[in-house]
Amino acid sequence: MGTLEEKIVAAETKLKQLKAEQQKVEARKKAVEVKRKRQDDTRRKILAGAVLLDQMVDEKWPKATFTAMMDKALTRNEDRALFELPAISETDIEEKAPEPKSENVP
Repeated sequence: MGTLEEKIVAAETKLKQLKAEQQKVEARKKAVEVKRKRQDDTRRKILAGAVLLDQMVDEKWPKATFTAMMDKALTRNEDRALFELPAISETDIEEKAPEPKSENVP
């Protein structure tokens, strides 16, 4: 083997390699977790929407209430068309934009 100094340099190099490998593993785990959370969120939205749409079909939820809620919430004309809502102009979009949330509100 080499001198003590060479062993130290080799050990430091190996440590750097192992730390880089550990960072890659942690990054992959985080990416998988983020993807899973996004999928879960999408699934929740789909299920909630399906329940609400079924409620409207069964006339347990007023269609007018749903339409008013969607009219207020949707700002993209492509989205509005899915619910047979009229297209809106840029001016209307600015008026419909939600107020920013304050972090200091109790």
